[in-house]
Formats: sequence, structure tokens, C-alpha cells
Amino acid sequence: MVIECKNVEAWVEDSHILKGVNLVVRSGEIHTLMGKNGSGKSTFANVLFGNPSYTYTGSILVDGEEIIDLEPHERAAKGLFLAFQYPVAIPGVTVGRFLKRVHDTLYPDDLERKKSFVKNLRESMDFMEIDQQFINRYLNDGFSGGEKKRMEILQMLILRPKFAVLDETDSGLDIDALKIVARGVKELYGSDFGALLITHYQRILDYLNPQHVHIMYKGRIVRSGGPDLVAQLEQDGYEWVEKEFGEAHATS
Repeated sequence: MVIECKNVEAWVEDSHILKGVNLVVRSGEIHTLMGKNGSGKSTFANVLFGNPSYTYTGSILVDGEEIIDLEPHERAAKGLFLAFQYPVAIPGVTVGRFLKRVHDTLYPDDLERKKSFVKNLRESMDFMEIDQQFINRYLNDGFSGGEKKRMEILQMLILRPKFAVLDETDSGLDIDALKIVARGVKELYGSDFGALLITHYQRILDYLNPQHVHIMYKGRIVRSGGPDLVAQLEQDGYEWVEKEFGEAHATS
């Protein structure tokens, strides 16, 4: 799968947040998007998945097919998955029922998948160190922050998307939970899976080793490179980004 974003712009009411984002992510690649708070990272994730709270223009192609006018569930049906920065609770809907319904919606004709659903779910819960009793708990209702983030990765393991965006999935995790979340992402990693990690910190990247790193500044991706960019941010912060690109932004 190839995800190609061309000149993506976005607004919330009168606030112009994304100002021409260009990005290509291919299956088999892990990309990282970094930037200061307010730079537009989460807005970009929401626009990729058709959040109706935003007005947006530009082009988002999946294997050459334009999806920018598709509804969120239609994008999910094409193999896209978003791990939310703040997963919401859904009282009244159990984890097992939620996952079964979504799984069968995405794979309506795959009888083998349907037959092995419960077995795969239980094995994946063990892999993510999630208590089996969570199957009958309401989704994210009363879950801790770490439990919610592990539940997001469990959903990925069950649904097997082709492309995932993880929006600050590492935020608030202790070191043990971080290792478990990273392990879940690595379990999916392969030639038929691509991911974009949105993060502020290097620590999850030490486990996932992204090949591509992008820096967002005031609604634009201003620098792309390899892991050396993360090391530079860890050492110097974002001051050099503001010095290098602030003047250009002010005059654009």
C-alpha cells in the first residue's frame, strides 16, 4: 500500500492549521512525525481519517485512489487504522462485542477469520498482557491510560490494518507498558504494513527503529530525514527548527 498526501490543508472554524502537507508512506516503512505542541500533528492524523470536525482540501491517495471525500468507515474498510491520542470510553459495548462486530464488517466473506476470531483474540490479549476478563468489560470504560493504549494495539492485532497512525500512543506510559505497546506494533510490522508514529519522545523510537523522520512546524513538514533528526531534537530541542524555518514561515 502507498499513502500519498499532496498539499493537504485544514481548518477548524477560522483557524488555518495545516498549510500544505506533503508525505508519502509505503508498506514496509515506519515513519515518525514530530513537532512542538500545536504544530498540527494530531490535526493531520484526524484529516487522514476524515474527522468531520475539520474542513480540509488537497489530495489523499491510497494506491492511487483518491479518498479525501470518503467517510471514516470507508477509509477503515480500505485498511487504514487510527490509534487515538485520547481513546474514548464506550459504556454498554463490551470489548469482545466491539471487536467482533468491526472484524466481521471488515472481513465479511472470510470464514476462516471468523472461525478463529475468539482464539486469535485470546492469544492477542495474552500477547499484550491484557487480562482475559477485559473481553466482557465495556470498551475503555474505567480503563487506566496504559490499559487504553494497549487496547488500541490489541485492536490493531485483531483487525490487521495495512496502514496505521499512532497518535502519541506512548504518552503517559511507564516503561513496562511502553515495551508491550512497542512489541505489539512490531508484531504487525512487515512488507504489507506501514505506520506513521506521532510522538514527542525518542523512547518508543528506540524500540521501533523508524526509517523516516519528519518534523512539522506551524502546519508544514519542514524537514525529513533519518533517525539522526531525532538525535538532533533530543540534543537541541526545537530552537533550531524555529530559527531555520520561522523566518520563512513568517514571509510565506
